[in-house]
Amino acid sequence: MLKNIFDKTATDELFARIDKLTPSTQPLWGKMSVDKMLAHCNVSYEMAFENIHPKPNAFMRFIMKLIIKNAVVNETPFRKNSSTAPAFLIKDEKNFEAEKARLKAYITKTQELGAEHFEGKESHSFGPLTSTEWNNMFYKHLDHHLRQFGV
Repeated sequence: MLKNIFDKTATDELFARIDKLTPSTQPLWGKMSVDKMLAHCNVSYEMAFENIHPKPNAFMRFIMKLIIKNAVVNETPFRKNSSTAPAFLIKDEKNFEAEKARLKAYITKTQELGAEHFEGKESHSFGPLTSTEWNNMFYKHLDHHLRQFGV
């Protein structure tokens, strides 16, 4: 069972893990630097809260719901070196402290809004999701990348 991102205890634990990262923390697998990983994790929240990423067209959303959605919203951990959607590819170097602060602010906003806010909320790529699916998507992704960087 995944931890509940809407629970302050779980978010405090995530913050403790994030705070162990430094600009020089190296990944245990993969090619992303720690600043790019933080920016990459922020994309999930940008898609939930900001209108800055173009939505996939209806055909792509159908395919994503059919093929990708379950792997993203279930409780099974992501495999190491899994591929990612183009919107999540971070090419430029990022400011470590700025990305870390943004991520913590997004996590706080998510926790404070609570599960009720996310029940039936439209996902950028998958259509309406339950609060459990939102939790799984947010928590599983963060946990995957924090483990990638050994925290």
